[in-house]
Amino acid sequence: MTRFYSETEVVARIDDLTPGRLHGFLRSRVVVPVEASDGARYRDADLARLQLLCHLIDCYDLRDDALSLVMSLVDQLNTARGDMRAVMQVLAEQPDELRQRLHADIRARRG
Repeated sequence: MTRFYSETEVVARIDDLTPGRLHGFLRSRVVVPVEASDGARYRDADLARLQLLCHLIDCYDLRDDALSLVMSLVDQLNTARGDMRAVMQVLAEQPDELRQRLHADIRARRG
């Protein structure tokens, strides 16, 4: 079951997150909460993302444009990992002969 958190709960749970910082993240759209009738609601994944955003700003002093770029790359990497997991699951279900042939082809292309 997915747990949802209010803005107040999110700010209380993440040490370096302030209401002002959260609103900045919302303005730059690096975090997009779920809209509910009683306001924005944040999932566990949003909390992890907010924690990462705070860490990136505090450790690397990233500005909004750089932060957006870094988070876009993180999102692309996560999508690629999900795609790779799906491909690996499909390959695992194939006959041994096909898997071995594909493995050899992949090794040859990687150099």
